[in-house]
Amino acid sequence: MTRSSLNFPGIAAACLMLSVGAACEGPLVGTADSGGDARHSVTADGGDGSRDVGAQIDTNVVNPSPALVDLGAAGGFVMLAKSGISTVPTSAITGNIGVSPAAASSITGFPLTADASNVFALSPQVTGMVYAADYAPPTPSSNLTTAVGAMELAFTDAAGRAPDVTELGAGDIGGMTLDRGVYKWGTGLLIPTDVTLSGTATDVWIFQIAQDLTMESGVRIILQGGARPENVIWQVAGLVDLGTTSHCEGVILSQTAITLRTGSSVTGRLFAQTAIDLDGATVVQPSE
Repeated sequence: MTRSSLNFPGIAAACLMLSVGAACEGPLVGTADSGGDARHSVTADGGDGSRDVGAQIDTNVVNPSPALVDLGAAGGFVMLAKSGISTVPTSAITGNIGVSPAAASSITGFPLTADASNVFALSPQVTGMVYAADYAPPTPSSNLTTAVGAMELAFTDAAGRAPDVTELGAGDIGGMTLDRGVYKWGTGLLIPTDVTLSGTATDVWIFQIAQDLTMESGVRIILQGGARPENVIWQVAGLVDLGTTSHCEGVILSQTAITLRTGSSVTGRLFAQTAIDLDGATVVQPSE
């Protein structure tokens, strides 16, 4: 199977010709790699090299790496949800987890032992602290209320960024290698085969998804060239479903629920405005 880079080097020349008497207006259908800070390279594994990735890319502007989404107080948690966090044991979580405005009773499948201060609890499945809205102060006000507010602000920030690429792959990016940038879909996003994010340690990816995000079983998000999980943002208006033994990299901001199926894993953070459900999953916060 060969890999084909879908580039359109003649776009700039075409736009220059059209500028005589009329402006060259985008977005254009296809992909472009204009080099330097304006790079937008998409490589698709199409077998015969004929895959149409269906992207619309505005090549009329220079596209430096997007600014990172500020997580604020939410950055102190690896998992944060408003209505509950559940697991089918045994999961392995590295980092603090919290629920608010839900109470500790909404954290299920994790054996909890309250600290003597009752500010937090511990669990053998969590390398970190467990917080809930009904624990003793300062947890409800200082830790959780502020963190949940920051989580919601981060979602709004990510959703409001101007896209560099729209409707890539018609909502299916399986087999692609993606450069930094803001990618937007007015539909759900399906990842049926491995996807590679290629860039430096300072490059940022923001994925704006209007419906659900679905990763099929065994699929992996691969970071290449120094790319870091804390710089990858998945902003999802619908449900997030990570299939059995799949692996995702990045910060997932879901307006609804996040589900990690048996043996799946995430290096990043999970922020859900409803619930997070795990089934023998592994979640590790980035080593920032």
